[in-house]
Amino acid sequence: MSPLTPITCKQHTLRFEKTLIMGILNVTPDSFSDGGLFNNRDAAVAHAKKMVSDGADLIDVGGESSRPGSEPLSEKEELARILPVVIRLVDEVSVPISIDTYKPVVADACLKAGAHLINDITGLTNPKMRTIAAENNAPVVMMHMQGTPKAMQQKPVYQDIIGEIKAFFQRQIIAAQKAGVRQIIIDPGIGFGKTVEHNLQILKHLDAFKTLGCPLLVGPSRKSFIGTITGLPVNERLEGTIAAVTVAVMNGAQIVRIHDVKECRRAIQVVDAIRGV
Repeated sequence: MSPLTPITCKQHTLRFEKTLIMGILNVTPDSFSDGGLFNNRDAAVAHAKKMVSDGADLIDVGGESSRPGSEPLSEKEELARILPVVIRLVDEVSVPISIDTYKPVVADACLKAGAHLINDITGLTNPKMRTIAAENNAPVVMMHMQGTPKAMQQKPVYQDIIGEIKAFFQRQIIAAQKAGVRQIIIDPGIGFGKTVEHNLQILKHLDAFKTLGCPLLVGPSRKSFIGTITGLPVNERLEGTIAAVTVAVMNGAQIVRIHDVKECRRAIQVVDAIRGV
């Protein structure tokens, strides 16, 4: 396959000569891993700056937890959490800012405030989000999820998980392009409506998504499947995360979305060297 086209994020350009790291910034009181740690504005900005210093190539800002069982948040409350942080980050950090939201109003406000791309866990299934992305000429991360965060882990079932996720992307890429969205990153959605076995199958067969022609983002960081395998709580899943990130990069991921930037960056440098990147 031909090399991937760089992604233009306003004044920034994402190139894929090496694996890129998206640092996770949860401005929430209830995220599964770091809820409450960075919902103070100053703490959030300081943590973003640390992740950039540690090697993050992008910062992904989220105001609503998408952990299993989580309740949805109003647009007003989500904006109140993240917009002040986004405004500061645009001025104070040197990497693109991604907005982790599925709400068109939130995405539009943040993009107009200077954010660079949209990370939508619902895969641009909302036509309004496709319109917002196109109007703002914003790149998008299109994620696959079965169900909604509140109920997605109750009984996820697939007949052919790789085939079904790939078919979802094929449909959504066409829909997004018809709406005028030109730059698309795909994310198979580790932990979003998937069992442990489903997650392992995705990581093992990531190369199946290469034919879609889009950069591939994978987010295994501290996820529950690592806890199930190792028997460890969320704050002790670094080694498992590094293992999953290593496999993801070896199998075709161009971007990894992670909490532990410094440690994963060191591992990825070795993996990229082995791959000859």
